[in-house]
Amino acid sequence: MAILRAKDIMKMSEKEIEEKIKDLKMELVKNRVAASKGGKLKIKEIKKTIARLYTISRLKQTFLNKKVWTKNTFSEKR
Repeated sequence: MAILRAKDIMKMSEKEIEEKIKDLKMELVKNRVAASKGGKLKIKEIKKTIARLYTISRLKQTFLNKKVWTKNTFSEKR
């Protein structure tokens, strides 16, 4: 799983974000099982990415009600 940066997440639609969260949660479960068997740990990275997805999704929802969401900035409705 590649690390998702904020600028990449901002370009995603809400549906894409939700699906990515589902995929990451499944991957997290698999990694926890692998870690219990002595596998490589990626748990911290996956948890941070899930949190980043939730945060940006929430920002989009909040600012869409009050402002217009553009590529990387927020601008007031006129």
